[in-house]
Amino acid sequence: MAAVLASGPVAVLSHFSAAALWGVRSHSGGRIDVTVPHRSRSSATINRHTTALPADERTVESDVPVTTVPRTIFDLAATSSVDQVESAIRQVEYRRLYDRLSLVDMINRYPRRRGAGRLRMALSRIEKLPTGYTRSRLEERFLSFLRRYQLPRPRLNDWIVVGERRFQVDCHWPGIGQVVELDGWEAHGTRSAFREDRARDRVLRTAGYAVTRISWAQLDDESEAVASDLRKLLLPHPNYRRT
Repeated sequence: MAAVLASGPVAVLSHFSAAALWGVRSHSGGRIDVTVPHRSRSSATINRHTTALPADERTVESDVPVTTVPRTIFDLAATSSVDQVESAIRQVEYRRLYDRLSLVDMINRYPRRRGAGRLRMALSRIEKLPTGYTRSRLEERFLSFLRRYQLPRPRLNDWIVVGERRFQVDCHWPGIGQVVELDGWEAHGTRSAFREDRARDRVLRTAGYAVTRISWAQLDDESEAVASDLRKLLLPHPNYRRT
């Protein structure tokens, strides 16, 4: 709010800062993104973007003037990868952040503006691929890894029912009993989490699921071996094919 107030009466929070306010991206620190209608110099703490926003691309959230969710995603697409845009859209769907303008409306309004192509590609992927949303950078990294090696996409953060218990797993390929858990510090970095993860793995294996654990380091240092192993686990099954 301080950054918006310091930027003038018609300024709004935007870009990555707006995405953080809406809860579709984490705030990584650094300068606050603000959009103003007239050229204005940025400062050490505020990154000012110059655009005259229509009224239907502005709103207020938690008392802070901010770009609407569709406008925020469109702005992110200008400087983010397709994977990051896809992840943000899935977060929007998960959080049910509806707006009278759709992302398709934004593309039609600005068909040649930077980011429109990435947004089209991200929407196309979501239409074709299973549902789910990413909760961490490691999950985004894993989706890029699967795409690079032409491996089938899983359901993300899916729920599996075993008896009277429900378990949320990072990646699930329904119908073939394959589960991948991504071992990152964000969710698995404590001793109690380690114990709980292994106990859950044991229950899932007993129920017939194959659980594979993969770390960020393995994706970087053993990518070919990991891809080869996953290909053997996933591709022989007739329900899946390379995408």
